[in-house]
Formats: sequence, structure tokens, C-alpha cells
Amino acid sequence: MTDIIRLLPDSVANQIAAGEVIQRPASVVKELVENALDSGADEIIIHIKDSGRTLIQVTDNGCGMSPTDARMAFERHATSKISSANDLFAIRTMGFRGEALASIAAIADVELRTKRVEDETGTFLHLTATRVITQEPVMCGNGSNVQVKNLFFNVPARRKFLKSDATEMKLIINEIHRIAIPNPEISFTLVHNNSTIYELPAGNTMKRLAGLFGKSISQALIPVESQTSVISITGYTGLPKFARKTMGEQFFFVNRRFMKHPWFHKAVMQAYEKLLPPDAFPSYFFLMDINPGSIDINVHPTKTEIKFEDDRAIWQLLNAAVREALGKHSAVPSIDFDQAGSVEIPMPPKPGQPLTAPQIAFNPDYNPFHAGGSSLQGTSTFRQSATSGETQNLRHWEKLYSGMDQARSRFEQPDEQSQGRVFPETSIPYSGKKVFQFKQKYLVLPVKSGMMLIDQKRAQERILFEKIRSMLQSDTVSSQQILFPHTFELNSADTELLKEILPDLESMGFDIREFGKDTFIVSGVPGVLESTSPTSLIEKLLEEYKNTPVDATEKVRDQVAISLSKASAVSYGVDLQPEMMDHIIDQLFACSSPNFTPDGKPTLTIISLEDIDRLFGR
Repeated sequence: MTDIIRLLPDSVANQIAAGEVIQRPASVVKELVENALDSGADEIIIHIKDSGRTLIQVTDNGCGMSPTDARMAFERHATSKISSANDLFAIRTMGFRGEALASIAAIADVELRTKRVEDETGTFLHLTATRVITQEPVMCGNGSNVQVKNLFFNVPARRKFLKSDATEMKLIINEIHRIAIPNPEISFTLVHNNSTIYELPAGNTMKRLAGLFGKSISQALIPVESQTSVISITGYTGLPKFARKTMGEQFFFVNRRFMKHPWFHKAVMQAYEKLLPPDAFPSYFFLMDINPGSIDINVHPTKTEIKFEDDRAIWQLLNAAVREALGKHSAVPSIDFDQAGSVEIPMPPKPGQPLTAPQIAFNPDYNPFHAGGSSLQGTSTFRQSATSGETQNLRHWEKLYSGMDQARSRFEQPDEQSQGRVFPETSIPYSGKKVFQFKQKYLVLPVKSGMMLIDQKRAQERILFEKIRSMLQSDTVSSQQILFPHTFELNSADTELLKEILPDLESMGFDIREFGKDTFIVSGVPGVLESTSPTSLIEKLLEEYKNTPVDATEKVRDQVAISLSKASAVSYGVDLQPEMMDHIIDQLFACSSPNFTPDGKPTLTIISLEDIDRLFGR
């Protein structure tokens, strides 16, 4: 029997490693920019074409490489960052595995131009699918210029599973966020298809955040700072009133490295307890500095997961730092002891003095409706003006309520005429239905088999989705023009997303045009929607679209229709008039699928009469 275990060829092994490290164009951008940071560059320029499918080019003014180093950089496990196992526990640089360039070269066409300051000429290196095609001297500037072309050209299955250009570009922008935020002293430029998306000069952290997320973010953030022997925490957290319904602007950085840590996220959210509704998320940007020996960053190929030696202590410190920042900036409700009408607390007596109870002066005969009366003076006037009957009632007021118990018992036992009477407190009769709203969230109505509960928001999502879908299928799109067009600004990631779905929005009745860099103007909305704030509607639409599960077989237009129905539905916590509740019920049961929302969540449920009887032990 022959042996069956054998070593894989380097080309296959590199492709397997590439599957771990290089998952999409954003992974290439991450690895190349991190290498540029480690080279000591203070200016990094990223050029992207077709969301990275055609070209990813990263240029830096760092230290550059010699001809030998340039060739060695593309070998697996070749690195300048570590020389022994102990070095793994003192890492402050970004790339240290020595797999990134080898993995990129295994699934793309790579060209490198690099030069050190002391060298007269640089080095040109061309690799395709791990094979070195050319290595020769070249004239180039100091630093490095890496071009990655035709990504996944030799792995068509991986290329097939890439998302749309807008989605892939959004992921690239997210990687730029993760690198640019903790390095504000380095300038970054991002160009996509010859259009500049970011031009970030060197500055401080707040200027960097404003450059990435818009100038308005400075009004929504408050500083956070905590210096301890365990860890140093600096950064910003969001004011509660600027919290969003979806996540997206939550960042942890440890020694300038982006990190995902759900448990630390819980520490932040717990600091906002009772300040935010359960479905809202604040923005936060925390930069932590800790001894590298107390963390392990070598637990995941993408290095976004980090283990801490004492994560419980860091949890407490982070939670306390956020609470302190919220308290300092009056984000936490406080008692105002200086307000008018506050209670005066008497001073304690001096030693040797007797403790006396405070005296309260009042007039039991005071009549507030008498023109000349007052609480302490004018009592004689009141006594002269009060009739003897009024005085008797005042002194024997208990007799005025005699017989009330008998009257209450007669009222509480309904007679035959009052049987079946519907009171507004329990239900509202109209159009033959007895419906009431519960907790500003559910509609409750009796049915033949028991009691039906309808989720008011989900019901409207189903109604609006079928209206929008019917409108698109019949090509009877009507746009309602706005009297005063609204101008709004987005961050670069949302700008790319809006551009992707803009044709579908226009087919649905939106009238949106670009009005400068990351700025748009909306002049019309679909006539089927009743929205008082088109800007808020579009922002909600983008948030919902980003969090809508994407099905490869589903059309983008259907995804937009689902997101639009979610963004337009009336939120929870809104009082509905009886006519509105009646309208929702009638329209819901006129839908083709009234039991579920467009994304498959139930809109209603029925509690059977047997279940209700069982609750009462019958």
C-alpha cells in the first residue's frame, strides 16, 4: 500500500494561506496600508479601481527596501518584526506574520517599486501567482509603491462570491477608518476610480473623526480619559441624544490596532443604562494603550481579536470612564438643588442647645377664593364672610362623603341595561371592531378563537412593502415633490451606498441629486409614503439597507423595497387614533401575506381562548 500523505506545493499552500488572510479587496488594502505604517511613512496614498477588482495601489514615503529585502518580503513567514518567540509578546507593529505579501502574490498580479533613501536606484519586482516574473533596478521615489491587479484571477470561485462594487468599496472604507482613526498624525488619501473620497491631512483625533464622518460629529461626542497603571483609555463617546438605531460607529483600538470585543462593548452599553432605549447604540472611539506583554494579538489571522490578561479589570475601568464622562457633560440626569421652591434644610443646633421640632404656621379657616384672604392674615375677614353652613361643612367634612360606599357598590354591580357596555378604558368600538392599543406597540382585538395581537410597526412594514412592490410592477410610480428641497450630508461609506441604490430609489419615486462632495439634495419622495422629514427617511433607509440580510438570488430593488418599508413604518411609542388602528387592520388583511413581514418576522399572533382559560385555572 502506497503512502498517501505528502507535502503540498508552495503555490497551493500559499493559496490556502491567502484564503485565511485575503478574503476580499478590503483585506488587501488592510495588509498593504499596515505595512506602509510599519515602514515609518507619514503620507499614504491609496488608489482603487472597480472596488479593488481591477487595481489596488498603495504608495508610501517610508523607509523602502533593498533588492534582497524586496524579494524576501514575498516569502512565507518572512518578517522584519520578530526573531524569536518572545518577540510575540512585545509587538507594537501591525504586520508581523510574514504571510500578507506572499498570500497576495498567490492570488493576484503584483508589482512592487521600492527604494531606500541611501540608494541611488530602486527595485522593481513583478510576481504572478507566486512566480517571480521580473526583478530589476528602476528609477523611483523613496518609499514603496505596491500595485495589486486582477485580484483572484486564478481563484474564480473566490472572485464569484465577491459582493457588488458598492458593498466591496464600503468594506474598503471601513478598513481605512480602522487604520486612519488611531493614526491622526499620518496623512491619508483615498481615490476610487479617479474620484477622491478622502483627503485627510495630519492632525489630532477629533479632526480625523470630522474628516471621516463629517464636521457635525464634533457636536455629538464628548471626551473620555482614564489613566491607570493597568491601562490608558482616551477617546470619545457619543451623547445619548445622537444615538442611532443601528451599529456602525463603534471602535476599540489597542496599541493603535483595531479590535472587536463584544464584552467591552457591553461595558460601554451598561454605562448608558437608562439613558438610551434598548434598540439604540451610541458612537464611541476608544484608544487603549497597554503593555504588550499583557495581551495576545496572535489569536486570529486577521488580528481583530485580542486576548487580555486581566479583562475584568479593564471592563470595570472602561465602564467607569464612560460613566464619568457622561456625568461631567450632564448627559446623566441630575437633581438641581438651586431651583426655585427647593426645600430648605435647617442647620443642626449648636452644642448644648435643645433640639426643637420645626413649626409650620397655617390657618385652618383660610379660604383661597376670598378676595381679601391670605394664609396667615385676614382670617377675621374670612370668618365674617363665611356663612354658618360653610363653617359647618368645613368642620364636619366627613359627613359630606357619607353614603358613598353604598352608591359605589350599586354602580359597580351592572344591571341588565349596562351588560355588554364598552368603556373607553378597555376597548374602542368602531367599524364593528373592539380594538385598543397596548403599550404603544401592539393592537389587541378579539377574534372568534380568542384574542389577536398585532405588532403595529411590522404590520405597516408588510402594508408598505406590498404597496411599493405593486407600484413597481405596474410602473405607476408617482413622486410627490417637496415644496422646499432638503440638503443632507453623508459620510463617504454611506455616499457610496446611496450611489449604488440611487437608480432603484429613483424608480420608486425619489428625486435625489448630488450637490457636492458627500452632499445630496432631495426634491421628491414616493407618493405612497407620508413622511414629514425626507432627510430622516433617507438616513433610516440607509441604516436599514446596511443591516438587511443580502440574498444572492434576491434583486437589489427588492432589498431596497424592504428597507424602505422598514424606514417608513411608524415606530413604536406612538399613540394611534382609532381610525388609524382600523386602517392598519383593514390594510393588513388585504395583503397577500399578512402574517409575516417582508423579511419573515411574524406580524400577529393569536392567544386562544383555551390558553386564556388555562391561565385562570379553568
